[in-house]
Amino acid sequence: MIYELGVIQEFAAAHKLNNYEGNCRNIHGHTWKVEIVVEGEKLDENGMLIDFRELKKIAACLIAEKYDHRFLNEIAPFDKINPTAENIAHQIYIDVKKKLPDGIKLKSVKVWESSNAYALYKEGER
Repeated sequence: MIYELGVIQEFAAAHKLNNYEGNCRNIHGHTWKVEIVVEGEKLDENGMLIDFRELKKIAACLIAEKYDHRFLNEIAPFDKINPTAENIAHQIYIDVKKKLPDGIKLKSVKVWESSNAYALYKEGER
């Protein structure tokens, strides 16, 4: 059996896309929504895969504290690469994966730039 659960963390931040010919080349902001989905096979003695509080704490620490009310182009690695939703999802995936306890696998990170546009990053099969 595989158990799956997720949390959502929001942050407000500005960015601009370099070498881009559309309006997004200008500084603009979003209220970003990040969905983190984890999975695993074993529940703890309380019947939990991971406590939602623990997963929310990881998300808040790695996302809100790092990106909220910031200009993303000034934060590594986005000072070198474009802070696209795709690149943000990938970076958050890398950061969250390092913080998860043993037995918990990070399935995906989805970054919503608006209510109708998102990028998803996951590792594994295509």
